[in-house]
Amino acid sequence: METLAGVLVGLVAALHAYILVLEMFLWRKKQGRALHGFDAETARATAPLAANQGLYNGFLAAGLVWGLVADDPTGFRAQVFFLCCVVVAGVFGAATANRRILPVQALPGALALAAVLAAH
Repeated sequence: METLAGVLVGLVAALHAYILVLEMFLWRKKQGRALHGFDAETARATAPLAANQGLYNGFLAAGLVWGLVADDPTGFRAQVFFLCCVVVAGVFGAATANRRILPVQALPGALALAAVLAAH
């Protein structure tokens, strides 16, 4: 179970690193605009907000990686804390911005959190 938990945490970290790249660097490019169906002008106008969101996603990824490499109890606690942040952010984002965030962000975070707690 510990291996599964580590893999799931790593996948959630990778997802948030990808979101960082998408929101900070690709937002105004075709890939970024296609995600939300934005035209070039809307993408340009919202790029600073997206970059800020991307930075926060990078902090989530960094915290999860820290949790994977740190010795316990710090590693376990960091994983639980940052996975809880991922789940809360995913639920809030689904409620306020886009329902697709729930299965894409909150669900993987919740599954990884369940695995981490079960493995401990």
